[in-house]
Amino acid sequence: MDRLDPGAAHASPKPVTDDGQGAFAGGAPAGAFDPWRYRDEAGVTDTDLTGYHVKATDGSIGKIDEASHDVNASYLVVDTGPWIFGRKVMLPAGTVNHVDHDVRTVFVDRTRDQVRAAPEYDETDTDPAYRDRLGGYYDDTYAPVPPGTAR
Repeated sequence: MDRLDPGAAHASPKPVTDDGQGAFAGGAPAGAFDPWRYRDEAGVTDTDLTGYHVKATDGSIGKIDEASHDVNASYLVVDTGPWIFGRKVMLPAGTVNHVDHDVRTVFVDRTRDQVRAAPEYDETDTDPAYRDRLGGYYDDTYAPVPPGTAR
């Protein structure tokens, strides 16, 4: 199974063809990034990821405080510790590239800067608009031009 290139911070994943219909490895049919669903090849399989370490493409992010396996609404809440002044971040499940259960580490296909620049996580905010902003932000990180850059 193909994994997204963790070294390609802003590059689009290579298309995988499936009976002539384009798709992305781990993405939804026709290549759309699904931020709220774990990729089949990520190796999550309903495992409790609480306490696992999280690594971005360029270094450690923190430890998982909470992991959701809700259908089409899965995410990780990561305590960044001193890295971002003890701030917590929410990572949509679609950012998980793969999991190494032997070393209890989740690898995401984003850089530390991309995670730091994500919309602020507020555990008391239940507004669906936050999920839309967050999912849209991470969807934009697959674009060939970094988020916030004039297109």
